[in-house]
Amino acid sequence: MISKLSHVNLWVLHKDEAVAFYRDTLGFEVRQDMTLDGFRWVEVGPKGQPDVAFTLNEPGAPMMDEESAAAIRTLLEKGAMSGGVFQTDNCRATFEELSAKGVTFLQEPAERPYGVEALFRDNSGNWFSLTEPSGWSG
Repeated sequence: MISKLSHVNLWVLHKDEAVAFYRDTLGFEVRQDMTLDGFRWVEVGPKGQPDVAFTLNEPGAPMMDEESAAAIRTLLEKGAMSGGVFQTDNCRATFEELSAKGVTFLQEPAERPYGVEALFRDNSGNWFSLTEPSGWSG
C-alpha cells in the first residue's frame, strides 16, 4: 500500500539556475545534489516540510528522447507547465517579499473562496499558486 508522496518531479531548463532560484529566492533547502553514473540528482524543498522534495530535472536523456525533451522545453518556455500550490501564512507579505527579489507574478494577491491567492513563475517557466488558505475545504 502507498503510504505517502515523497518526491515530485519538476522540469527545469537549467539545473544550476533552478537550484539558485529555489534556494536563494524562495528560501528552500537543497537536500541532495549528487551525480551518479553521469546523472545529476538534485532535490530541494521548503525548510519546514522535510517529508516532501522537488527533484529538479532537465528534460533529456536518460529519461526521454530528444524529441520529447524539446517538447517539454517548449512548454516550459511558453509558461504552460504548472508546478503546483505553495501555501503561505500571509500571501500579500510573501508576494511583496518575492516581488522585491525579482519573481515574476502573473496575478497579484486576490481574495478567492479558498483564501488569498497569487500566481507566479519560477525561472524555468513553471507557474505556481501561492495560497493563504481560509479554511474552506470545498
